[in-house]
Amino acid sequence: MELFTGSPDDNNINFFFGGAMDILTPYINKGVIVIKSGQKTKAQCATLNWSTEEAQKRMENLISSQGYGPNKQKLDAVYSSNDSCANGITNALVAAGYTAANFPLVTGQDCDITSTKNMIKGTQAMSVFKDTRTLAAKVVEMVDALCKGTQPPINDNKTYNNGTGIIPSYLCEPVFATKDNYKSLLIDSGYYTAKQLQ
Repeated sequence: MELFTGSPDDNNINFFFGGAMDILTPYINKGVIVIKSGQKTKAQCATLNWSTEEAQKRMENLISSQGYGPNKQKLDAVYSSNDSCANGITNALVAAGYTAANFPLVTGQDCDITSTKNMIKGTQAMSVFKDTRTLAAKVVEMVDALCKGTQPPINDNKTYNNGTGIIPSYLCEPVFATKDNYKSLLIDSGYYTAKQLQ
């Protein structure tokens, strides 16, 4: 397995990468998961500006330096904190000869159109879906409450410290998309049209 996260100047990577590593580290320590490159720190796995191009360059370097390939060193999975990085990873893996039949599991977040198409093709395993309609509705509800001088809806008072203190937040339930559920999640809900994903 190899690990990718986002921009080092984005506080979100502390939650995305930190959360992933909370789960993965015990398996890494036991040798169940092997990070062949040894690149496990946030700094080593960061991708400046969440750039597709930077993620692709790093994945190409890993393919070359570690000998990954469909008929070479086995690569089972690549953790990616979001879809723009996942797209670069996928580009590099496709160029190295991987196909849907032997593609490593690649994660993502945002259900970007390109990543959704990759899920349909079998070159990305999943993506966390953050429905912007749900997020926008919650923001409107919170701003409306503040404008009226009432308490906005909050369901988390401990998780998000931005360096100035704990920021009261409303956390929406995470949802993940795969090639098995993308139609109901993304097309039937009207988020994308079928034509957009062709």
